Amino acid sequence: MEPSKGYENYPIRIVLLSNIVSLGIDALGFFIILRLGLVYSLIYLFYLIILEYRLMKSGCISCYYWGKRCAFGKGKLSSYLFKKGDTKRFCAKEMTWKDMIPDIMVSLIPLSVGIILLIINFDLVLLIAILLLVLLTTSGNGYVRGTLACNNCKQKETGCPAYMLFNKNKKSD
Repeated sequence: MEPSKGYENYPIRIVLLSNIVSLGIDALGFFIILRLGLVYSLIYLFYLIILEYRLMKSGCISCYYWGKRCAFGKGKLSSYLFKKGDTKRFCAKEMTWKDMIPDIMVSLIPLSVGIILLIINFDLVLLIAILLLVLLTTSGNGYVRGTLACNNCKQKETGCPAYMLFNKNKKSD
């Protein structure tokens, strides 16, 4: 049964906003870690690339939005890079908080580095970068995922492990 609610292709404005938030988090993380040295920030960048590759290769290929414009634009991008997967596999695994650790580390690593660097040598620019990182990671991600992405997603109608994890006490809309 094909889902009936949500966007068939997300509006460009949602894709742009969601990517601005994600890229902002990544850029702030890179900037904060760059204070340790270029090598460390390049390792962080490599980590980000691995996470994106893993997501598109293992998740996006089986999502309803493969070949379409999802809220993050990855469904379309994934279709250029990988063959379509089995949509039944998308919900085959229940997602847990343990599965979220690699994604949480995207913000937690630079946040930890930034706090340590602030303790060693206070820097107002670094403090502002940390505060912006926290703001984007919490409120920015919350707004994008909670209001723009998940509320309008057709995949959640047939099942989405991430939606089920974050909305355990709610029924699917």
